Amino acid sequence: MVFSSLIFLFRFLPMALLLLFLTPKKYRNLLLFTLSLIFYAWGEVRYIFIMFISVVLDYFTSQGIKKYQHHPWIPKAMLMISIVGNLGMLFFFKYLGFVGSLFSLDLPTLTLPLGISFYTFQTMSYTIDVYRGKVEAEDNIIDFGAFVCLFPQLIAGPIVKYSQIAYELKHRVLTMDKFESGLKLFLLGLASKVLLANNIGMMWDDIIRLPISSLSTVTAWLGTMAFGFQIYFDFSGYSLMAIGLGSMLGFNFPQNFNYPYISKSMTEFWNRWHMTLGSWFKEYVYIPLGGNRKGTTRQIFNLLIVWFLTGFWHGAAFNFILWGLFFFVLLTIEKLVLFRWLNQHPFLSRLYFIFFILIGWAVFAISDLTLLSQYLTAMFALQSSNQWIYFISNYGVVLLFCLIFSTDIPKKIVRSVTFPALETSMVTMLFLFSIAYLVDSSYNPFLYFRF
Repeated sequence: MVFSSLIFLFRFLPMALLLLFLTPKKYRNLLLFTLSLIFYAWGEVRYIFIMFISVVLDYFTSQGIKKYQHHPWIPKAMLMISIVGNLGMLFFFKYLGFVGSLFSLDLPTLTLPLGISFYTFQTMSYTIDVYRGKVEAEDNIIDFGAFVCLFPQLIAGPIVKYSQIAYELKHRVLTMDKFESGLKLFLLGLASKVLLANNIGMMWDDIIRLPISSLSTVTAWLGTMAFGFQIYFDFSGYSLMAIGLGSMLGFNFPQNFNYPYISKSMTEFWNRWHMTLGSWFKEYVYIPLGGNRKGTTRQIFNLLIVWFLTGFWHGAAFNFILWGLFFFVLLTIEKLVLFRWLNQHPFLSRLYFIFFILIGWAVFAISDLTLLSQYLTAMFALQSSNQWIYFISNYGVVLLFCLIFSTDIPKKIVRSVTFPALETSMVTMLFLFSIAYLVDSSYNPFLYFRF
């Protein structure tokens, strides 16, 4: 989805909200399920059958777990069917071509269905929680379908567990207070994506298109900084939009970002970045493997598995695996020797964090390993030129705004203001600027849609 996705959303959303407000409570989940399928079909109609498979698969396996909960092996078999089915679909569409290229097999590279990395994790967590006895299996397939296909966060998260919205699926209340607060979050997310992510993204695109031999060291670092801001404001902006839409519909979705760029270590960064994914891997992979309960060696092995999978989850390419292993090494070093020192030296810890996070974003952004090697070389080659002046003169203002809004300073300032009308006016202005930008520009990529 690119420019037209937001235009469709603006056309779709008022109708959807009006219908949901007017529909009697007992039919709202049926309408929500239907509207979510329409929303998904608009963007990816040929893969809508996967949504039906996900709903049916996890509904009936969870029902099997519930019905035969005291049987010695049927619940485990139902769980395995769910896990194999979900991961099988994810593997087939996302990794089949990669495996084919790895072993020189003639396997097709398929178009990735929108949101499959997110909703397969959601449905798996549901079945696992039913098996563990943490949640009751949902008897109403329409209510369950509404959970799986919930359109605000269907395409790119946050990853919402069934236990987090089980009560609201049945008993949510649509109020003007929730609608107003949700609308503000939605508009803030829209502004983050359209005004910041899109503009700083053009800087990254301009830099990565330069001949690598002409790339100066300063320009290379500016490029990774631009990409880091683009992916943050793109993804956190979409998450805010999803959380805001959820609030308008009566749901409380979990927070997904908490100003990760103010971190002083990689450990802190991953407690603030894509929080729902980190929580998912911790609860469903790290802890079941033993977590930190079986000694240091086993803990390091568990971290290796988690970070290999985290990297591979982001994409079927070697650079994503390298990216995951890069963070595994840094997090392991922090846990073993560095974390206390970082806490004692806040200024140096921020320099350490900025240095390594920018290297990490270079690894994440460039899938061609040859180009990645050349780009990393340019970052440390100490090659000088005046080309960076061009990028500062053209993108310096948006770079400054990205730097400011990646911190919690604007939030603290707004909270200190006691005039609600002023906050509303500011949000309205951001909305108008965003719409003006959308009308005037066709550059509107959603980076996380491809993951």
